Amino acid sequence: MTEKAKLNAPADSTANQPVQRALRKTRVGIVVSDKMDKTIVVEITEPVRHPLYKKYVRQTRRLMVHDENNECGVGDTVRVMETRPLSKNKFWRLLRVIEKAK
Repeated sequence: MTEKAKLNAPADSTANQPVQRALRKTRVGIVVSDKMDKTIVVEITEPVRHPLYKKYVRQTRRLMVHDENNECGVGDTVRVMETRPLSKNKFWRLLRVIEKAK
């Protein structure tokens, strides 16, 4: 390449490089409902720092999670991963069951 061609070439040629996907979020939670078909409700509790008082407060979220094989029961500890929208409320899928309920 000539010096002039090097200057006019794009700085980052991404044509030959594979597309990098962003890392997906994973969370650990407890199953609170398994009454739906292929869907479970997982409750996730995380400590969140209060913006003014700087104390940690427990924040609880309930996620609808896709469970393809209906393998989870109430009380199981599970790891879930963010995914594309699967339905109106379902944006997470089951990665694995960490511990079965006793």
